[in-house]
This record gives sequence, structure tokens and C-alpha cells, in this order.
Amino acid sequence: MDRNILDWLYSRRRMGIRPGLGRIRVLLDRLGHPERAFQAVLVAGTNGKGSTARALAAMLAADGRRTGRFLSPHLERYAERIAVDGREIPASALARLLGRIRTHAEAVGATFFEVTTALAFLHFAEEGVEWAVLEVGLGGRLDATNAKDPALAIVTRIASDHTAFLGRSLTAIAGEKAGVFRPGVPALTAARGEGLAALLEAARLQGTPLVPVRPAFVQVDPGGIRFGLEGRAYRAPLLGRHQAENLALAVAAARRLGVGELAIQRGLAGLENPGRLEHLPPFLLDAAHNPDGAAALVAALADHFPGRRRVLVFAASRDKDHPGMARALAAGGFEAIYLTRYPGERSADPEALAPLFPGAVIVPDPVLAAETAARRHPGALVVVAGSIFLLAAVRPWVRGRGEPPGGRPA
Repeated sequence: MDRNILDWLYSRRRMGIRPGLGRIRVLLDRLGHPERAFQAVLVAGTNGKGSTARALAAMLAADGRRTGRFLSPHLERYAERIAVDGREIPASALARLLGRIRTHAEAVGATFFEVTTALAFLHFAEEGVEWAVLEVGLGGRLDATNAKDPALAIVTRIASDHTAFLGRSLTAIAGEKAGVFRPGVPALTAARGEGLAALLEAARLQGTPLVPVRPAFVQVDPGGIRFGLEGRAYRAPLLGRHQAENLALAVAAARRLGVGELAIQRGLAGLENPGRLEHLPPFLLDAAHNPDGAAALVAALADHFPGRRRVLVFAASRDKDHPGMARALAAGGFEAIYLTRYPGERSADPEALAPLFPGAVIVPDPVLAAETAARRHPGALVVVAGSIFLLAAVRPWVRGRGEPPGGRPA
């Protein structure tokens, strides 16, 4: 892999977040409109987008359809973002296509995420993808993925997040998510309450047939969940009853797209969701990054690990609702809390978080924090949560269990 081209791409992160569809549309035009080569499902929402997108893509692929999957952000490798039939984009194709995009991207001032979106569309077009499942990055209305007109739109649960860009009320946030709606194009949602009301009104104004989806029942069993939808029962090897909403959305979407029941069952059975209640004993890794996600994590601990001693390793981005997350996590019954930070300037200072977590221990290095928590609390479940960027820093060590930075402390 040419590091220079990847370094160029990452340098565009310094441009920050710049919502808008003007640049991506010009970029796609200069690239010959690769987005016209396939049909797509747009998956927007606050929490659960990645889980829903992974599940639907797996079902489509199990049905024999050549399927592209676009996720963000990545956990350990950039190539995780773009896959065809579950296979990540090869390094050679990644470098070649970025080389093709570079001049055009510089000419139009495209951001990191806009370049990544265009890269995915080019790869999908080259690979003969029939369907692409696209996870929306931020909001919906002005997100780069929304430059592709969907054949079906999905909006997962609505909660408070990215308020500086999307608004402070659930109504305002839902309005941005509803930007993926199109007149006459069907849409599904798991939203409730104020968020659902705003989506229904936006759908009415757009002429979008929007259908709320609810699982008929949800059961927790060892190593997974069961749920019902429209007279059928399903099982998936994912933790957390909140996943039933996401998976029910994926099942409902697959049915609308004509996917057979056997393929739906196969897609669910083989589902993996790295970094989302991922149990790698004695660690549980979860990308909960807002109060709604933190509350879902606490509920999952009660369901899947009742009576288990547990400790928390926590880091968060500076722009998140730290008090709201701390309140949700206070119900987790943690016998100890370790505050840390992930690499990069977006990470909150653990010293600033400390007043929200009385008695917490500060270990600035994230891997050392995870190792210390596991060593000092043998037999306990070590929950690593608060940001996907924290997981990106810790997960490679957890999987390989190498020596932590600086060696083992005394």
C-alpha cells in the first residue's frame, strides 16, 4: 500500500467537518458518476446504523446479490469502511482509486469523508455491485452519502448527538436524518416519541411512505438475542436487546427488497459486529459514545452478565455529553472506573472527566488502563467504552494480548 496516498487522504481530516452536497456532487460528476451503477439503501439515525447496515448487507449477500457495504468510522483499518460481499477493499484497489480521485478532490476541495464516499462508489461500480448499503456519516440531509438517491431509506433510533451540527432538540435532529427521504421512495424507522413524530411529519411533506418497525418480542439468551417480526422468529449472535430494533429494521428492509427467508436467517446467523458489545474475555468492548448508547450498554450488562463483577475503562471525545454518559453509566454497578484518553486531539482530558466519576483512577495510556483494570480485578468483566476511537486504540492489544506500553507496571 502506498503510504503517501493514504497520508494525503488523512491530511484532509484537517479540513474538519463541512456539511454540504455541492463538493461531492461535483466530484462524482468529474469521476463519471459511479453512483449510478448500483442501487442503494441509505441507513441514517443516531445509534445502531452500523449494526443495521451490516445485517442488511449480510442478508443481501446471502441471497446471492453482489452487495457493497459502506461503514464509518473504521475500527482498526481504513479498508474496513468499504467491502463487497463482506470482503474489504484490497490495498491495491484502494491506492489505485485514491490516485484517480486525488486531482479531482483537490480541485473541488473535497473533505476526507467526501473522498472516502467517492472511493466507495468507484469500487462498487468497478466490482459490479448490484446493491450497496450505505451508512450515513453525520445527519443525513447534507451528508455525502445522500448524493446517492436510495431505493429504500432507513432511520434507526433518534437520540441526542452531534448537536453542534444537527440541533439540540430531537425534532431538529430527526429533521436532518429525514434528509435521506425521497418522494415515493419507501422508508423504515425504529424511532420513537418526539423523533418519530418529526420523521412522520417530514415523510408526509415529502410524500415518503414511512413505516415504523417494532419487534413483536425480544428475548435474551446465552450469546445472543431472539426477536419476532411479522409472525416469524429470528436469532442473532449479538449481545444487547437494543439490537433487536436494528435487526428488525434490517429484516423488514430485506423483505421489502425481496430477500428470501432462508437468506435472512443465514445473514443473521453469521453476523459479526466488532466493537459493539464485543466479548473478548475478560473484556467487553462497546462503542457507546452518547447517553443513549451508554444506557443500552448498562441494560446489556444486566441481561447478559447478571451478578458478574465489572470494572469500566472509559474515554470520550471532547464534544460529547459527558454528564449524560456518566449518569447512564452510574447504573452499571462498576466496582472501579479507570479514566483514560485515546490518541488524538479530539479526546477529552481524563482529568476533566474525573469530577463526573468520583473515585475513578486516571491512567492516561488506554492500553495500560485496560491492562491495569484486568490485572487489579481478576475475574471481573472489563468494560471498555465511551468512544470507537478508544476501542481502536485498545482492541489490537486485547486481541493479541501483548505487553502494554512501558511494560508491566509494578
